[in-house]
Amino acid sequence: MIESKVAIITAAGRGMGAACARVLAANGYRLALMARSPEIVDLAKELNGIALAGSVANEADLRALVSETMKVYGRLDAVVNNTGHAAKGDLLSISDTAWHDGLDLLVLNVVRMARLVTPIFLQQGKGAIVNISAFGAVEPSLSYPVSVSLRAALANFAKLYADQYAGAGIRMNTVLPGFIDSYAVSAEVRATIPMQRAGEVNEVAKAVAFLLSDDAGYITGQNLRVDGGLTRSV
Repeated sequence: MIESKVAIITAAGRGMGAACARVLAANGYRLALMARSPEIVDLAKELNGIALAGSVANEADLRALVSETMKVYGRLDAVVNNTGHAAKGDLLSISDTAWHDGLDLLVLNVVRMARLVTPIFLQQGKGAIVNISAFGAVEPSLSYPVSVSLRAALANFAKLYADQYAGAGIRMNTVLPGFIDSYAVSAEVRATIPMQRAGEVNEVAKAVAFLLSDDAGYITGQNLRVDGGLTRSV
């Protein structure tokens, strides 16, 4: 009998994280979910998974999540690194503290998770990681200076990780959503999107599920834009 795959999803309490949880559960994954919001407990019950309260910016919380996942399920096949949003502000007015907080939230969350799960994947001979980032990684905007700077750094880390572990059957890819309906999107912003609408959280979740699946078995180190054609670079 083949055991169902197991996936960890961070920041899974709502929005894209919760959508990923529902899509992966529908695809037969057993889930270990983490979020700071109390909704995570109800979502885990709904999907017959386990839940831990915690933050992606806290290394101890990530360690507890991986430890509990292995204790309950005895295996781990996939990780979805979802996270929150970094501070905004004028480029040179953002404090050092805000920059350091952004580093924990947007880059070190993935680095720390990779340190924890890579030994498990190496032992199993296979594993897949998808990071949920944002389109600003490839087209920076002054509206989100911390986010776009650090998401570009994440893209480079993901490529380095993918190169190093591809031969061991471990893949890492990154999804770059555009404006998604988990937040209000103004008519002015929608007019800049070739598809003339915000993306849906389920559209992001289905892209994540594809990249985790064996159907994407020859895809690693990539940035997949789920942005309705928003970004102009090719």
